[in-house]
Amino acid sequence: MDSGTGKSIAITGAIASGKSRVSRYWASFAGLPLIDVDVVCAELLAEGNAGWQAIKKEFGTAFLFPDGRIDRKRLRTVLFSDAQVRHKINDLIHPLAFERTIAAIEMCPEDTVLVDVPLLFEAGWEDYFDYRILVFADPAQCCRRLIQRDSIDPEEAGRTILSQLSLHDKILRSDHVINNSGSWVSTLLETIHLARLIALEKEKV
Repeated sequence: MDSGTGKSIAITGAIASGKSRVSRYWASFAGLPLIDVDVVCAELLAEGNAGWQAIKKEFGTAFLFPDGRIDRKRLRTVLFSDAQVRHKINDLIHPLAFERTIAAIEMCPEDTVLVDVPLLFEAGWEDYFDYRILVFADPAQCCRRLIQRDSIDPEEAGRTILSQLSLHDKILRSDHVINNSGSWVSTLLETIHLARLIALEKEKV
């Protein structure tokens, strides 16, 4: 894997930790471009695109609606309940998403680019980025948010959270952390402080 570009900041976090909200605010506050890897993956899975073709080749029509679209709800359910299928799909999609993400970073004329990467550590992408920021919240809180957000039962929410790398491991592998367990105002203050700190660090390089 390539080394960092000198301008890339990866923001990651467990599902329902609030990382996407933090990413959007940071980009708005600092006036920085934001690449969302979830959007990249959604584009790859659109009918006829590279990710869609890879899924169809490997699994036939198991994850397709009759009209050819990916059944995202079924795909998501299997991803978080069947580790073997999850690894197969990740092996198909992650290299494609990585290639597109890196291309998008390198095409940005700005000095700094934010990248919202849900599975930064699980996918093994962390060495590419210059900064690795973890947004975290208490796992029980993430579980409650997930149940409410996605209208799923507690059992499915628990399986979803457990399918990802542990919070402890993610903290150890991150450069900085943002605690989103409290009020949104507290999270904003942490985000602003960290954004300014990194900007100063980069000015000294």
